[in-house]
Amino acid sequence: MDENLAKYSKLDKFNVSRETCIEFERFISLILEKNKKINLISKKTEPIPIITERHIIDSAQAIDFININDTICSDLGSGGGLPGVVLAIMMKNLNQTMKFKLYEKSYHKSVFLKKVSKKLNLNIEVIEGDIFKKSDLKSDTVIGRAFKPLPIVLELMSKNFSKYKNLILFMGKNGKQSLNDAFKVWNFEYKEKMSLTSDDSFLVSIKNIKKKF
Repeated sequence: MDENLAKYSKLDKFNVSRETCIEFERFISLILEKNKKINLISKKTEPIPIITERHIIDSAQAIDFININDTICSDLGSGGGLPGVVLAIMMKNLNQTMKFKLYEKSYHKSVFLKKVSKKLNLNIEVIEGDIFKKSDLKSDTVIGRAFKPLPIVLELMSKNFSKYKNLILFMGKNGKQSLNDAFKVWNFEYKEKMSLTSDDSFLVSIKNIKKKF
């Protein structure tokens, strides 16, 4: 097996191409270069095997919950582009025209995201600023990874998004309890899938969010 493909074998079910893996490697190089100046990822996750597993593969698995024929995917608090850039790379190599809107409050991280988008020729729009101060937002898929606690994200979806189909969130070991607590205030439908990178984590796809009172 090709060395690049072998590194990403956990993504085999998604038919990830060699070209996609090469672009993942380019993205990792850009992250590590910038991480010397600003904090994009934890220094503990900088070693290549760890960043590959913990950040790239972890982000990429969210494609399982995305309708590849949709038009817009919005990444909440994109940071270093995880998962937004990873998913944009995958969509480009699937010849899909989906646009990725990366919402990021930090000026320096926003500059980095714009640089990455240009270097990798991705269909990305970087939106700098506080997403909680934006209104009438529209998207097909909305995704958040290490963004805010579930109650805050649900409130954001309810107040700031006027149109969306699907909210994807990465949940940790306390995720089940967070969902149960959320049902005290919110009604929603959800599906879950176990994480490919952690036995204690899972992803959820949430739809039809409505506040009970």
